[in-house]
Amino acid sequence: MNKIYKLISCISLVCVSLSSSAADFSLPDYEKVTLQNGLTLYLMEQHEVPLVDLVVTVKAGAIDDNKAGLAKLTAANLILGTQQLPRAELEAKLDFIGAQLNADAELEYSSLSASMASKDLSQVLKWVKDSLLTPAFDSQEFAGHKQRYLANLQQKTESPKAVIRDYFNTQLFKGHPYASEIDGSRASVADITLADVTAFHQRRYTPDNTALIVAGDFDTKQLKSELNKLFADWQGNAPARAQLVTPASPKQAQVLLVDKPDAVESTFMIGGPGMAMSNPDYVAVNVINTILGGRFTSWLNDELRVNSGLTYGARSRFESHQQGGSFYISTFTKTDTTKQAIDLALQTYQKLWQQGIDQSTLESAKAYVKGQFPPNYETSAQLAALMSDMFVYGFDEGFINGFSKRVNALTVEKSQTLIERYFPNHNLQFVVVGRAESIRDWMKEYGQLELVNIQDSE
Repeated sequence: MNKIYKLISCISLVCVSLSSSAADFSLPDYEKVTLQNGLTLYLMEQHEVPLVDLVVTVKAGAIDDNKAGLAKLTAANLILGTQQLPRAELEAKLDFIGAQLNADAELEYSSLSASMASKDLSQVLKWVKDSLLTPAFDSQEFAGHKQRYLANLQQKTESPKAVIRDYFNTQLFKGHPYASEIDGSRASVADITLADVTAFHQRRYTPDNTALIVAGDFDTKQLKSELNKLFADWQGNAPARAQLVTPASPKQAQVLLVDKPDAVESTFMIGGPGMAMSNPDYVAVNVINTILGGRFTSWLNDELRVNSGLTYGARSRFESHQQGGSFYISTFTKTDTTKQAIDLALQTYQKLWQQGIDQSTLESAKAYVKGQFPPNYETSAQLAALMSDMFVYGFDEGFINGFSKRVNALTVEKSQTLIERYFPNHNLQFVVVGRAESIRDWMKEYGQLELVNIQDSE
């Protein structure tokens, strides 16, 4: 599922109501309903094309795992057949009508999504219901998927870019649920049984913990009645999650060096605490980050790619959750230029405080952000994903409808205040994946050094 600022290239379906400016728009009307069993419905009726996108979002993610990777395996097994249809039959029926059914899990939620022609909505809804409420959880299908999953985890260790965020989150969020590894490790996944998956599903997949989001070509009144009947018998209450608190800030600078002896380059992330998705300064801070590392002409990309040739690309990002989040700078470089690239990244980052942002740079970033925003919410799939985020992170249409106003309100003076408040500048956390024997001796100058091997299962 897409987070708010993930940019997607797509064909415009003109689902967003535009005014005279491309950036001045409002979210299309939708209806939010809570059924008697606690299931939340988001229904956005759009008739531009005869397509429908559906997302079932359950507040059950990696932070709820008692074995790392459990939420991920549970979600995957939802679409490996139902008690009514074996996997092969279900896939054949979906293929015949050109529909798609997918499932996945993230840090704070799991999702089951479907795309279809509007004429097939009622039929696909039944399959979605069966996948959600009565998955087969077949022992052979589970064993086969688990074997493939473990092979993918092994393959993942060959790609520093695939693993570095897990290491960074573990480093930054030590002792907090946000340190949870979404995919799990080979050791933790090997220990997951079908009984674990079944128990997780029974415990977390309940109507009061779930939203069903539909966007596209349908009749709201008719669909609301259909959904009410279809899910009326679904009962249950999820156990309360442990109260999430804002992660504590690191008390010292630390360096985690992940040794990959055959590496010819170093991949690194540098950062610290971020901000919650619901923070009222979220939009303005991301405008500032656009200048630092959020677009091709950013400071980081200019310095590390264009001017020095140390990398093919450098970026910075705020990754936000319900409570807090992370900020990081990320890039990669040849092994023998690792220190040069890290030092240049840090030097460029310091420009936020030493140089600040001038008016012309700020206006350019504001125009860029406003221009990039509308394409995120043009298709029914994107709008369904947005409403899913609204359910998980607790914001409403005000984020969309007030976006341009928040961007326009950002001034040079305010940008400096936000830099001081939200961009971490002390006790930074460093994670480097590369050939340790070539780079370890000088890395301790950035903080307390810890060395692990990328092949370690934990």
